[in-house]
Amino acid sequence: MSRIGKQVIDLPAGTEVKVDGSMVTVKGKGGELSREFRDGVAINVADNQVSFSIDEENSTPFTRALWGTVASHVSNMIAGVNEPFVKKLEVQGVGFRSEVKGDLLVLNIGFSHPVEVKIPSDLTVTAEKNVITVSGIDKELVGLFANRVKMKKKPEPYKGKGIKYQGEEIRRKQGKKSA
Repeated sequence: MSRIGKQVIDLPAGTEVKVDGSMVTVKGKGGELSREFRDGVAINVADNQVSFSIDEENSTPFTRALWGTVASHVSNMIAGVNEPFVKKLEVQGVGFRSEVKGDLLVLNIGFSHPVEVKIPSDLTVTAEKNVITVSGIDKELVGLFANRVKMKKKPEPYKGKGIKYQGEEIRRKQGKKSA
């Protein structure tokens, strides 16, 4: 049994959830998100609350496993339209820079050429000094873009040069010892 799926989600003021078959649409002050889910998990909206239950006629072990996942996705959609999700990345290294030019994030991270990453239209990206801030209402899209940027230059364990999440600990290795 899913503990997350059993929980009822209270809707904040100004948030509206519509369920049309397997399509769920959430509107709030930050925007609108839509997502289609598989059949098997029933989504019920009543009295400013969203609850989830297993549809007994379409119940399989797979749909029972998705019960908590669907609840978590809807919860993230509701949270995102009210307060945008934010990920911060730090660029560390001598001469490493980042800047936003139009819809491109341009990274100078030690290669012979600048690395350009296209910014999705749903996200807001800013680059100030050595901090890249990614924000948006879709938690999945924010996380995917931030990870895609991070993978352009993973932090190396000797000097820590590269791109990392703010607050992330990089385990350092000891370098060569001189005799």
